[in-house]
Amino acid sequence: MPIYEYEPVNPHKTCKKCKGRFEIIQGIDEEPLTNCPWCGERVKKVISWCRAAIIETSGEHTQVTRKISEYEKEGMWSHAAELADTHSEKIGNHDMKMRALDNYKKAGYDAGTLEKHAKAKEDG
Repeated sequence: MPIYEYEPVNPHKTCKKCKGRFEIIQGIDEEPLTNCPWCGERVKKVISWCRAAIIETSGEHTQVTRKISEYEKEGMWSHAAELADTHSEKIGNHDMKMRALDNYKKAGYDAGTLEKHAKAKEDG
């Protein structure tokens, strides 16, 4: 069911619940409110800003992420690490860099050297 926003017609005659904008869950076929459900003062429905976020990823990112996952499932840690490391540099993604470092560790690389490498990249 959708959430609708309302505000008082006369802001000086309100209760605490309808003093500012308030939200009500209503069925899509229900009539809009004309009065506050708590104090009975007149209210009007307002158009609210869309709060949805759409995050798109490129086809290349999806393919690379899928390939890294395949390498990880097969225990090919160094392959997964190198691909994730290269891709993280290209797209500037810290999470991908951390995934690469984790895979390098699983592949047997020295953790101290890897952390220095990560810090150097962050500082540079």
